[in-house]
Amino acid sequence: MRQRVAILGSTGSIGEQTLEVLRLHPELFEPAVLTAHRNWRRLAEQARELEPDSVIIADREFYEPLRDALADIPVKVWAGEDAVAQAAEAGNVDVVVNALVGYAGLVPTVRAVTAGKKLALANKESLVCAGELVMRLSAESRAPVVPIDSEHSAILQCLVGEPSPVRRVILTASGGALRDVPISELADVTAERALAHPNWKMGAKITIDSATLMNKGFEVVEARWLFGLEPAQIDVLIHRQSIVHSMVEFADGAVKAQMGTPDMRVPIAYALSFPARLALRGEGLSLTGAALTFEEVDEARYPALALVRECMAAGGTALCALNAANEVAVAAFLEGRIRFTEIVRTVERTLERAGGSGQARPTLDDYIECNSQARRIAEKIVVSY
Repeated sequence: MRQRVAILGSTGSIGEQTLEVLRLHPELFEPAVLTAHRNWRRLAEQARELEPDSVIIADREFYEPLRDALADIPVKVWAGEDAVAQAAEAGNVDVVVNALVGYAGLVPTVRAVTAGKKLALANKESLVCAGELVMRLSAESRAPVVPIDSEHSAILQCLVGEPSPVRRVILTASGGALRDVPISELADVTAERALAHPNWKMGAKITIDSATLMNKGFEVVEARWLFGLEPAQIDVLIHRQSIVHSMVEFADGAVKAQMGTPDMRVPIAYALSFPARLALRGEGLSLTGAALTFEEVDEARYPALALVRECMAAGGTALCALNAANEVAVAAFLEGRIRFTEIVRTVERTLERAGGSGQARPTLDDYIECNSQARRIAEKIVVSY
């Protein structure tokens, strides 16, 4: 029987690559629900090609043009963020691929795991903001959460079949588009320059987070919750080649590494088919003449990583506030309203004013309120520059 898949964020980078995997294996998967935020034209194209049960446009402004574009085919058209969240728990869905960007992915994640759905998770902010809540609900509902992030997929692949205790995991980071720019020049880099990632093709938000290394901080949080690790067990190294996606060190000192080309279809396919592997088209990894290098993280260049670790130690809703401030700051940078170096500074200043650290077992409502408050604070800080 084919698995029926809901792809939340089907017009984004991860969503499009997920559809590539589904096209390669129509005998295993069929798209049941596709959603987009504002890109109704691309969503309409996908619906015409793939004929899912329904499509959802989160921004209600684009409901009518989407509905009219699909009026002649039997695809239901819905609109609104509530409809996206409802799709995550729909009865006609077996697997939810959460490829939404940012905090918007949290409620659909909660809905999916509460409903007992298999969740293929690319939305790292779900675990950054509310990791304890999400994984507790997942355990209660026996809903598997399988990572799509290449680093966490790599850890999972290294752990399969290993009963031995884990001493530590090592996440690798490319260093982003600005890794060789002198620190003294970072304040003046343009969004265009920061978006020119040397290895990966990703969306704008995650590419900027890669340049600040905020993204890697988020992945430290993800690894903590996905694999039940203590923060001290999770290290980060700069690995410019993006060939080793992560490493796991076991109690006896042995280290396993998962390697591959920088192709997100590989972890997407693994998340969909876990624990099996699917055949994919494309060139395999060649190590002939390859040099693999690893460097310590320069905290002067990448202060975001230490900031994330401080919020992990603080607990409560601190990471939710951090994420909210970061989303506001990254958007402001992409709009040309602040400088690159003011992204992390905005997050720092927001955390100084936002409460919530140390709060025991926050509820979903607590996270929602924290997110709103931190965004208001961060926006005021952005305007003040």
